[in-house]
Amino acid sequence: QVQLVESGGGLVQAGDSLRLSCVLSGRTFSNYHMGWFRQVPGKEYEFVATISWSGDSTGYADSVKGRFTISRDNAKNTVYLQMNSLKPEDTAIYFCAAAPAQAMGVLPRLRSLYYYWGQGTQVTVSS
Repeated sequence: QVQLVESGGGLVQAGDSLRLSCVLSGRTFSNYHMGWFRQVPGKEYEFVATISWSGDSTGYADSVKGRFTISRDNAKNTVYLQMNSLKPEDTAIYFCAAAPAQAMGVLPRLRSLYYYWGQGTQVTVSS
């Protein structure tokens, strides 16, 4: 059974930092590119960041570039999202997702390209 479990969300003030973690079980972690998306209830999912299976390549949404950093530890089957200088507009449910690396020519930014999803973790940033 494939499972993605996020953790690390919470309530913080503007300017604070949070680190989200996501653990994949049931599949070989290094076979997957990993991504983070976020959603405000009632709105579309928004791409946040992606990282290649090896960790050598990353991509970010313009809205988080320079503030968020995605990383991974293949030995721990874990992907991280370090979020610094948080803003109220970063408030959302954050989801991690896995896309099969062999099927992807470039790092995926489209939600539809990710096969497996976590249940999400709430991040709330107060002003």
